[in-house]
Amino acid sequence: MGPLMLDCTAYELSAQEREILDHPLVGGVILFSRNYYDKPQLNALVKSIRKAARHPLLIAVDHEGGRVQRFRNGFTGLPAMGALLPAVNNNLAKATELANACGQILASELKTLDIDMSFGPVLDIDGCSTVIGDRAFASDFEQVITLAGALIEGMQAQGMPVTGKHFPGHGSVVADSHVALPVDSRPLSEIERTDMVVFRQLIEKLDAVMPAHVIYEQVDALPAGFSDYWLQTVLRKQLQFDGVIFSDDLSMHGASVAGDYPERARQALSAGCDMVLACNNSAGAIDILDKLSHPKVSNRRLTDFNRRTAEPDAKRAYERALRAVQPIILREPQ
Repeated sequence: MGPLMLDCTAYELSAQEREILDHPLVGGVILFSRNYYDKPQLNALVKSIRKAARHPLLIAVDHEGGRVQRFRNGFTGLPAMGALLPAVNNNLAKATELANACGQILASELKTLDIDMSFGPVLDIDGCSTVIGDRAFASDFEQVITLAGALIEGMQAQGMPVTGKHFPGHGSVVADSHVALPVDSRPLSEIERTDMVVFRQLIEKLDAVMPAHVIYEQVDALPAGFSDYWLQTVLRKQLQFDGVIFSDDLSMHGASVAGDYPERARQALSAGCDMVLACNNSAGAIDILDKLSHPKVSNRRLTDFNRRTAEPDAKRAYERALRAVQPIILREPQ
């Protein structure tokens, strides 16, 4: 499985995209709203992606709920995770049941269409970041741990691997890393006793981690996704994480500090990422394919990543979950 995940532009593959998917560097495709019209169309697109690739690859989507849910028509309209506690008057036990139900639903509905994964859950704390905001479960790290843990269990019960993001925590910077380069000025000790507590407590449950395009300037001069310190010293050694590390999108402005697209990919992989994402810029993705070397080395973590299987009662659990979330299902896109 190659180390690059890229995107496609429409409801169907173009001739160029079919050729690109067969490249040995391509290991995944991430889908967006522009790739979805209805379920039959999506089913056909997924089949054509796998046929064109002619080798194993991951098909992913950001399907968190709320404002970050790429597929809507025909899918359950999940609320933002930050809406769960308010929906039940801050009753943590009830919100935990809802979080598990949301995990069951999103995983089951995606797996039915042969989509391997949704990038989630968001493990950030709801602080001052508007790009995170209600994508986070709560502003209290203990509540985040409880609710995110329940969603993780729901997703994994349906056979879907989970990706904790955005390590070591994106919630305490105002700037949006999609369009700016956020800098977090807090000392390491403060990051460790707040944001990183969530990752530390949930690390054994995670199949993958996605680092933030944020510079934690009192710790390292590089954004976390390009930092050997954050990925190797902290994540691999201190937290003993042995799952997959996915970069965040290399097209985001927060990644521009690393140079052009091939250099961004090289630096992220060198720092410790197993797979890098290059989305919404086909020229940049092609530049990576043209200039990044691809020695024939098997990545054990990527090979083992997508081997979860659904529990025996997964279908009944999904049906129970649908009943549980009926009062909070979104009727209109948010």
